[in-house]
Amino acid sequence: MLKVQKEFGSFDKYIWQFTNYKTLQNNFKKMTDLPSKTFESDEMSKDLKKRGFKFCGSTICYAFMQAIGMVNDHTTDCFRYNEVKI
Repeated sequence: MLKVQKEFGSFDKYIWQFTNYKTLQNNFKKMTDLPSKTFESDEMSKDLKKRGFKFCGSTICYAFMQAIGMVNDHTTDCFRYNEVKI
């Protein structure tokens, strides 16, 4: 973590590079449409592992991305969808 912070200035700058520093806006109609991982989470996982991080598979990375707002995976009929839409 400290090496990442030193190289990028902060973990925040490092982690947001995987979405080009923007929230990814998805338009899923049903919960069953949501993926468990994406290209971006695959890339994040690979890079984290290369840097020595453990327990950072693509599915875990995608859940992290959802939790911190890197992706908007609210379904289009959810009341929060438009509230967090960019």
